[in-house]
Amino acid sequence: MYARTKTFTNKDGSKRTYVQIVEAVREYGKVRQKVVANLGRIDELQKGCLDRLIASLAKFSKTKWIQAEADKLMVHSAREWGLDLIFRHLWEQLGLDFILKRHFSQAYTCSQLAEAVYAMVLNRISDPLSKRGVNEWLKEVYRPSFDQLELHHFYRALDFLAEYKERIELDLFDSTRNLFDLEVDMIFWDTTSTYFEGRGPEELGRYGHSKDHRPDRIQVMVGVVMTRAGIPIAHEVFPGNTADVNTFSQTIADVRERFQLTRVVFVGDRGMVSQDILEHLDKNHIEYIVGMRMRKVKDVGEVLKTGGRYRTVKGNLKVKEVWYDADRYIVCHNPVQAEHDKKAREEMCRKLEEQLKNGGIKSLVGNRGYRRYLLLNKDAVVGIDQEALKEEARYDGKYVLRTNSQLSTEEVALAYKDLWRVERAFREMKSSLDLRPVYHWKDSRVRGHIMVCFLALVLESALQRKLAEKEVELEYVYLLRDLQQLKAVELSIGEDKYLCRTELVGNAYEAFRALGIRPPLKVAEIKNDGDGTCKQSARTSDDYHTPSLL
Repeated sequence: MYARTKTFTNKDGSKRTYVQIVEAVREYGKVRQKVVANLGRIDELQKGCLDRLIASLAKFSKTKWIQAEADKLMVHSAREWGLDLIFRHLWEQLGLDFILKRHFSQAYTCSQLAEAVYAMVLNRISDPLSKRGVNEWLKEVYRPSFDQLELHHFYRALDFLAEYKERIELDLFDSTRNLFDLEVDMIFWDTTSTYFEGRGPEELGRYGHSKDHRPDRIQVMVGVVMTRAGIPIAHEVFPGNTADVNTFSQTIADVRERFQLTRVVFVGDRGMVSQDILEHLDKNHIEYIVGMRMRKVKDVGEVLKTGGRYRTVKGNLKVKEVWYDADRYIVCHNPVQAEHDKKAREEMCRKLEEQLKNGGIKSLVGNRGYRRYLLLNKDAVVGIDQEALKEEARYDGKYVLRTNSQLSTEEVALAYKDLWRVERAFREMKSSLDLRPVYHWKDSRVRGHIMVCFLALVLESALQRKLAEKEVELEYVYLLRDLQQLKAVELSIGEDKYLCRTELVGNAYEAFRALGIRPPLKVAEIKNDGDGTCKQSARTSDDYHTPSLL
């Protein structure tokens, strides 16, 4: 059997063509065509009915039909698509494309520069490389707008980012606050450092305390300001020899002025605390919640000696308020952690006693952890200092906060606990703020590079916030891997071109659900706009014509 067309002429001279299914049969020694079925007028069938009929019949076909169609099939490319679909949606929701184009408007290539920034940000999330590497990486990503980018666009974009950094952050702060309905009454501050291979930038590159344990390398300091919800709103870049306490002081004044925040409680960890900083905050009536160094601040020892009952706040967290020398302290206690600290100390004492019995005193003296528990008596006999052990027991499961805010004891403790969550998110997302490799030596390029990393952190934080709103609990790193498995496949069948997508794997669909968008269709026709170029949409299924042939 096969298909044929039959044309009839009407009285008015118009013609109508019908599609028929016919079968060749032999009757009386002659071959004739027997009509098996009349399918209807071809012009009506071509509106969609014929495609659906072919698709329904294709599933009954064997290898001969498949091979015949496969000869017409040509696959042109298969490129990454999943991360772009998700993060481009967030990019546009935050208004970043509009913000960048507005600030880059003086450049005649402002559209390309804004797209170059997005490309570098997506690259930081997907596969951190040098800017020259980004130019090659773009070939592996499906986004037609990337085809217009050249290497010089990336370097110019970095210069513009450095120049308009503060204005971009201010606009981004407004859009982020509106999108997530943020209450910006608490600001969390954290810092990291990154070093350079070879010479660093003249202004920023300095030797300093390295958080990467590379004191032999020139470095810069980077600080990030986050809200309680873990959304970054600003960042600062400091010379590599800047101390954490100095970054904290400078940022407080800057954030309050730039973002016009009337009442803000700054929350910082104990690494940023000094007596000068606290006096400065008190003098300027700036509210704060800070962790205290437990063993290096004399007041903390006195605070821990003060009696009082603990009140349970949440889970294993117990708190009590202590006033000492007109300053307000909050003692936090975790019974589970206290038991863990006690067992760890007992195990260490057991090892100490074994070493002393075996005469291994020399090795103990060289160990700082053991040395503080050793006591040399008047007979030059080394033993365990029981008073030191008793003193250490007072710290089990405890940490001390200092605040000048009017928040309740419970609110202060929970706010500082939020800082721990922000710090953990900061470490988990350090892949996006993983500044290395840094192949720039101009200060403006380094600042622009760090701005790219900051924007990547913003997008990742926004996605995590969206996931949390939908109560989606999963490992973020694995979600990114699942999204990277979503590919865009460009192929053609004869003269027709199509865009296909691979199946969603793992938890990739959860990202689309969290953002309230649908994954693209499995197959879509790439339409020709008539001027020789093919255009298609990766967002709306209404722009697609789904071919039944596939």
